[in-house]
Amino acid sequence: DYLDLYIPLFIGEITDGLTSHTIEMQTIDKTILLMLVLSIAIAVFRFFWHYFIFGTSQKIINSLRKDIFEKLETLSQAYFNKNKTGDIMTRFTNDLDAIEGATGFVVMMSFDAVVLTIMVVYKMITHVSLTLTILTLIPMALVAVFSIILGKKFDEKYFAKQKAFGHLNDAVQESVTAVRVIKAFVQEEKQLEHFKKVNDYNRKANADISVLRAIFWPVLETFIGLSYVVAIILGGYYCLIGEITLGKFITFSSYIGTLFWPMIIVGDIVSVISEASASLKRINEIFDAKVDIVNSENMIDIQELKGEIVFDKVDFRYEENLPLALEDINVKIRKGEMFAILGRTGCGKTTMVNLIARVYDVTSGNIYIDGNNIKDIPLNVLRSNIGYVPQDNFLFSETLKENISFGKLDATDQEIYEACKIADIHDNIMSFPNKYETMLGERGVTLSGGQKQRTSIARAIIKDSPILIMDDSLSAVDTDTEDTIINNLKRIRKDKTTIMIAHRVSTVQSADHILVLEDGKIAEYGTYQQLLDKNGLFTQMVEKQQLEKQLITVEQGGN
Repeated sequence: DYLDLYIPLFIGEITDGLTSHTIEMQTIDKTILLMLVLSIAIAVFRFFWHYFIFGTSQKIINSLRKDIFEKLETLSQAYFNKNKTGDIMTRFTNDLDAIEGATGFVVMMSFDAVVLTIMVVYKMITHVSLTLTILTLIPMALVAVFSIILGKKFDEKYFAKQKAFGHLNDAVQESVTAVRVIKAFVQEEKQLEHFKKVNDYNRKANADISVLRAIFWPVLETFIGLSYVVAIILGGYYCLIGEITLGKFITFSSYIGTLFWPMIIVGDIVSVISEASASLKRINEIFDAKVDIVNSENMIDIQELKGEIVFDKVDFRYEENLPLALEDINVKIRKGEMFAILGRTGCGKTTMVNLIARVYDVTSGNIYIDGNNIKDIPLNVLRSNIGYVPQDNFLFSETLKENISFGKLDATDQEIYEACKIADIHDNIMSFPNKYETMLGERGVTLSGGQKQRTSIARAIIKDSPILIMDDSLSAVDTDTEDTIINNLKRIRKDKTTIMIAHRVSTVQSADHILVLEDGKIAEYGTYQQLLDKNGLFTQMVEKQQLEKQLITVEQGGN
């Protein structure tokens, strides 16, 4: 910026020299050569300046992205229940891109514009004329006022734009994930209509910004044009009356031209800052999110758990304004037993096991493991001692081997094979062309439902944790495979606690104790035979499922 000031000065000096016939050709040659050297120096310095600014910007965004990811990992399931995946992804991508523009482009351009403006105005005042400079800069000063007024409008519109793009991402992500269901129910038209609405909302949000830009740029150019008109008229007049020389008039005109760039860039700076400001608000919403599952101040020093679990007068609700999902749960799960939880859909089975791993915290009451309140057990210790097979059998878009070893990253091939044999999936995997190196599609889409369940079971088994939770993990396998897996689990987990959630009565026949839930409350508890003898809800479920099985057999026989 400093070197930039000398080129107009040199041009003015050459002009005055030529006008007064006091300059020699040799001096002109030297001046032109010096101007050429200055231009090269300016280019070199600007390269390093840009490299430094944008390099620093990348480091800032990289650090910010890491911080956001770390924050998300500390948030409980409740946060992700309220915030859609597509919107979170938008904050990771578009919002961070907007902030990157502010930390790179805006910092560089703002610094350049401010420094250059100060230096140019100083030279205009000291080298040409104070009065001429003030009169010429009045229209340019109005640009700053106009930018501040319109900047607030930009903030609002950019926030709406980023929010609209988040909704658009949600719609796309949801449709792609649910493509099988959409096609199965022939709902392509309905989804298309929904997407059109979301897409139109996004278009309108962007159109609002385009309107502001359409207003901003003509007004900006008008103010700049006024400055140039004032400079030409007054500068020409001052030159005619002898206040300034022709060379100084040309230098002054060049300086006005130099000031055009800072004034024009104001528009871009206002736009980028407004977008970044809106994006930063959305990023801060993540950082401001309350971390509600945290370690207790009374944390105990423990590394390994044995597996005795006690629910003591436990109540739980998902939100303050919602009814209790679990009410007055009192039960003891002994170390080393296979414990089953049975009940109709929505009765609270998954909620109950989620409380053990502190996916959620109890509303009232306490849960103890080995006599210790789970809130006093370090979170990483608690969860590292629990193996979990989720209801949705989530698998990563990696190889089968990588998915299974996710439960134990340093697992040997032999350990992986053994876990898969216990889960009765080894033979299936060996029949694949690439065996354990088979690459899975998104969420394991290339596997059948039963294969996904058994792969998830193998992933939990390899962890060999004191507590294993299986959330309806055998619903997609036949009864023979189910019997094989359960028998294998009883054999290898004699001294470890296994909790099984099930809908099918056949799944829980081998359990040491069975808990029957109904509407979030304990309906019945006991061994398989004890529950049958009670002739209650459990007996009704057994008889109903036996009848359904008989009807299926009759239908198959008729066919």
